[in-house]
Amino acid sequence: MAAWILHVDLDQFIAAVEVLRRPELRGKPVVVGGTGDPTRRSVVATASYEAREFGVHSGLPMRLAARKCPDAVFLPHDPPAYDAASAEVMAVLRSFDAVVEVLGWDEAFLGVSCSDPWAFARSVQRSVLARTALSCSVGIGDSKLRAKLATGFAKPAGVYELTRDNWVEVMADRPTDALWGIGRKTARKLAALGYPTVAELARADPSVLAARLGPSVGPWCRTLALGAGSTSVVSTPWAARSRSRETTFQEDLVAPAEIAAQVAVLARRVAEDVVAEGRPAARVAVKVRFAPFFTHTRSMTLPAPTSDASSIEAAALEVLSRFEDDRPVRLLGVRAEFSAVAE
Repeated sequence: MAAWILHVDLDQFIAAVEVLRRPELRGKPVVVGGTGDPTRRSVVATASYEAREFGVHSGLPMRLAARKCPDAVFLPHDPPAYDAASAEVMAVLRSFDAVVEVLGWDEAFLGVSCSDPWAFARSVQRSVLARTALSCSVGIGDSKLRAKLATGFAKPAGVYELTRDNWVEVMADRPTDALWGIGRKTARKLAALGYPTVAELARADPSVLAARLGPSVGPWCRTLALGAGSTSVVSTPWAARSRSRETTFQEDLVAPAEIAAQVAVLARRVAEDVVAEGRPAARVAVKVRFAPFFTHTRSMTLPAPTSDASSIEAAALEVLSRFEDDRPVRLLGVRAEFSAVAE
């Protein structure tokens, strides 16, 4: 039997959980985010497929979502409900003869040895649907990268296989940001270097990429373009890489003292989360969204990993002082990133 990697991704997960709680919303455009009030400043956490047809997507300001889809049903974000639903799904996945590596609420890799990965994928879909009433898409690959990308072609509720055999046919002419791990900024840099597509990036000279993008990032980008990467699925429990808190203000903040006070409050809340997690923070980041909608993030590594609230607050304020922009502030966020190894 051959070894395969399956990527299981729940379809419109947050919206689907909300529809399960409110069956009368099935088939309607549903938008989840913030307090559920589109007149208040917040962003979309997820949108149902019906809402996406109107151009509503994650990260879109709720007010703009309401303008794009005025008939949508707007609901508040409810993380505990999504935690519970996710736990049920992961329990179903672990009932299979597979190694399960959880990536987050709505996705996981499965390491599988079988002769028919399509039949295995269909069995997973049927079981998840029967036991949780949630649908999922499954990508089949010979590496994590290919399995992850395959899921995008499978949505919604489908199965797709992406391996070395069809990699060039499927991916060669796509832009580099179609690759898992390459964002728009890196894609623009690659295009400026003469590598706008996956095929051109795959043919790039690693030494040129290293010189332009860095000794690690450059060659790594070419590895992605080749469809290579990790083939190891590990069953260690998923653990959050960070904890964060953020606030969108209904009125822009202008006074530096008020901005600093709000960062301090957020840092203290994050510190409480760090203590509850039982792992020390190694790095602290601050996110600032300036009016009208320019977002910047700065961060610093702590002298030593810590769970001390005063130290995390002091670090957040130090990071805040590194921002030079004096435009009004509409959102602030503080993130504590955990040490790789727990104490």
